[in-house]
Amino acid sequence: MASSAAPNAPRRWQGLATQLGTRAVNIAAGLILPLLLLGLWQYAVDQHWLAEQILPAPALVWQSLVELWDNGDLTANLAISLSRLGWSLAIGGGAGFLLGIAMGISPTIKAYVYPGFQLVSQFPVIGWVPLLIIFAGIGEALKIAAISIAVVVPVAVNTFKGIRNIPRALLEVAAVYRFTFWQKVRRLVLPAAAGGIFNGLRQGVMQAWLSLVFVELLASSEGIGYLMVWGRQLLQLDIVVVGMIVIGAVGIVLDRLLAWGEARLQGWQRRAY
Repeated sequence: MASSAAPNAPRRWQGLATQLGTRAVNIAAGLILPLLLLGLWQYAVDQHWLAEQILPAPALVWQSLVELWDNGDLTANLAISLSRLGWSLAIGGGAGFLLGIAMGISPTIKAYVYPGFQLVSQFPVIGWVPLLIIFAGIGEALKIAAISIAVVVPVAVNTFKGIRNIPRALLEVAAVYRFTFWQKVRRLVLPAAAGGIFNGLRQGVMQAWLSLVFVELLASSEGIGYLMVWGRQLLQLDIVVVGMIVIGAVGIVLDRLLAWGEARLQGWQRRAY
């Protein structure tokens, strides 16, 4: 046993080293473009291509980032934006999930609802804002409603498509066993259409984050979008750039978390069958 295990140890270390080397190369390749942009940015500042009020230096942006973090302005506004994102995902994601399941399982609901849903889904979020202002005002309800609408469409569409791609044989088995609606959802739809559902959730999260920033830029007194508007009004574009960096960083973190969840979901999906 010891003699057979000994040759395997170097192979495991070799495989681990190869994996770490590949990951390091991928990370280095991904950093090339940001570093080039940072270098170009610093060169443009040094050459005074634009006034400092229009193009702040990277050092000034970093200083503003540290100051906003230390005094709590950045964390407080980010917490408000993430809270709005969470509520919108709960409302819009839940509604889209139930709507997608209903249209995917029931031919009657699909016949009555899907054509109208296709029409409504073509409207961008900005197109809903004037109507929402009339009914919800310009308060918190407007922001939650607009972001929720942005989430409903991708979640509902991908859930519906995921169910439509379920093999017909599985649906026939469910009919033979006379599954109820909720039995069909729990035992068949969720395991079989999990990939499509999660893909819709992933798209919904990113759409919600982008819509959140837009709505906060348009009408808000709190949040990351408002922080950028506040910086523009004060002609402190370093604060605007800080907001842009935070928005991009949070988007990357959300995407990575969803990718990790999708990988875990694939393992659960394989065990479900």
